Parts: sequence; C-alpha cells; structure tokens
Amino acid sequence: MQLNEIPNRVFYKEGEEFFYFGGTNYLGVTTLPEFQNILSDSLQKWGTSYGSSRSANIQLGIYKIAEDLLAKQIGTEAAVTVSSGMLAGKLVLEQLQHITDLVFHFPNTHPALLHPFSLPLIQNGKLNPFLLDPTVSRIGIVADAIPSLEVTPIDLRILKDIPSSKIITLLLDESHSIGILGNEGQGVLNQYELPSNVHQKISIASLGKAMGLSGGVIAGDSLFIDEIKKQQNFVGASGMNPAFLETFVNAQNIYHLQRKQLNDNLNYVAENLIPNKAFTFTSTYPAIYFDQEELLQLLLENNIIPTSFPYPTTSGKLSRIVISAHHTKEDLDIMIQQLNIFTQLRADSEGDIRFVL
Repeated sequence: MQLNEIPNRVFYKEGEEFFYFGGTNYLGVTTLPEFQNILSDSLQKWGTSYGSSRSANIQLGIYKIAEDLLAKQIGTEAAVTVSSGMLAGKLVLEQLQHITDLVFHFPNTHPALLHPFSLPLIQNGKLNPFLLDPTVSRIGIVADAIPSLEVTPIDLRILKDIPSSKIITLLLDESHSIGILGNEGQGVLNQYELPSNVHQKISIASLGKAMGLSGGVIAGDSLFIDEIKKQQNFVGASGMNPAFLETFVNAQNIYHLQRKQLNDNLNYVAENLIPNKAFTFTSTYPAIYFDQEELLQLLLENNIIPTSFPYPTTSGKLSRIVISAHHTKEDLDIMIQQLNIFTQLRADSEGDIRFVL
C-alpha cells in the first residue's frame, strides 16, 4: 500500500479509514503537534541542514549539550551523535577492529552490527571454540539489546562462561530500547550484572525510533568515544542535524509524558488481550509478534495495518503489531477485538485456548 503522507494512528486512502499499528514510532512523537512545534522552532534557529564536519573550525554548542544529556541518560561517561544508527554501528565496528583480536555476534544480530569477519558467538549450542583459544585475549561481543522477534532484553548470562582471562568489550544495539525501556528511557545497557572481565560497555542506537529524530548515538567510555571522533569516516561525514539535537533537548518533558502514556496503553492491552501462545507479547514492550498468515489477513480485512516484511535476521516474514503512545483506547479496542476473535477461532478448532503465562 503506497501512501502520500506519513501514517498517523489512523490514515485514509481513497476515503477509507485504516488503523496503523506498524512502524517504530513508539512514543508517537513524529506526528504530535507539540513535538512538531519544538522542531519547527529549532529549524528556524539552526536551519534545515548543516553539512560541515564535526571537526571543522566552527563548532556548534548544541552537539555537546545534547551529547552530554544522552550520556547522562544512558549512564555512560560520554556519547557522540552521528547522522544515522547504521553509521553508528559501522564506526563502532571499525573501532573494535583496533582494540580486539576477534569479534563475535549473538544469533540474529542486526546487519548494522555485523562485520565481515565477525564470528558467531554460539556454535552447535555451545560457545565458539575460538573464545577458548589462548592466543585470543581481547574479545568484542555484539548483540541487539532486544533480539529480533523478542520482547524482552537479551540474556547475557552466557558471557559468564567465557574464561575470566579474556578482556571483553560489549556492544549493544539499543535502537529498540532507548527511549522506552528503563524508568527514564535509558535502555538496558546498565541493567546487567556482568562478569568482571567485561572492561567496556558500548551502546549504539538509532534516534529515529522512539525519539522520532533522524540520527544515531554512540555511548561509552570517554576514551572510546574520543577514538571514534578521530576516525576518518567520522571526520569526513556531516554530523546529525543540529535542529534535531535541540529538539531532543527541548522535548524531554514530552518524551516523559509520552512514555507514561505508552506504559498505560501497554497495561490496557495486557488487561484485555486473551493470552495466546500464537502471540509474543509482554506488558513492558510495545510490540506483538506473530507468524500466522491467517491472522495477518484477518487484521488487514478489518483495516488494521501491522508491520509485515521479510526481515534480514529471520528466515521468513516479520509480522508485528506496534503499540504506540498515540493510540487511543478506541484504537486499542479495535485491535484487541480482532486478536481475541482469532484466539477464539483457534480455540474452537483446537478445543482449547493456549495461554501464555
């Protein structure tokens, strides 16, 4: 379906109303008038684009203000912004090459974190043998904070099985957790009790998801961030739009209120949705995953539009319902009703309802 404007919680095509439960606009800010007003004021001040290198002789103060705020929120010593989450991943992978002997990735890691020479962390259900190689002492490990098709943070307990003699740098992609998880939307980087040989923790994220602003962030130790800023690909690239950064700084109260509304919406869905093993859902994360083509068709027939497309880290199609802060109770009721109908239809055909605890 091709549209000529951004889909809000509802959109219209040829006079017909559709309910949009797709995308990644978790906090619902991209179409929120109050947020757009802040962005408009920022554009008046900073212009629509600033194509200079961050290393040029003219420096814009908003970068330090926004990056200091991001570092404080995420819980790291420093942070630096770039033009996209994908670029953030590529810059960090390049830096990992200089400070590690080998880099390993968790299963189904996003392509932004996959280096051509990266090795799978797990082989045949066990740690990759190279992790036990005595000649390999400095290890980089990369993972999505929220793995594909999952609704809870990745389990990192397997890191405790890596010999304590190894020096580990951990990189998490928090594109789908920054802004929505944690009491203040700080993500999950600092929620883990990690083994003592994890010497560095690095977070990257796209700010175009929950934050509604095109750009990316790298957060970590000051020394690591300083080295990122020396890279040719950082020096030679334009920075994140300064108007977007000022919008991020000035929209903190909106983010706070929208995060509260999102939590209210998730609790409402949890209270009214009939549990079903066909759905992957928890009241703490704004997505419902499913792989039943008949459910997708049921939703589409009722003008409910989820996200559905072939995803690079899955073997088939990714289908998910995205719950946003901008959805009304009426929107949620329409979506919940169809999921409950699907559950009842399966119960009638199978003889029971399969509950998820």
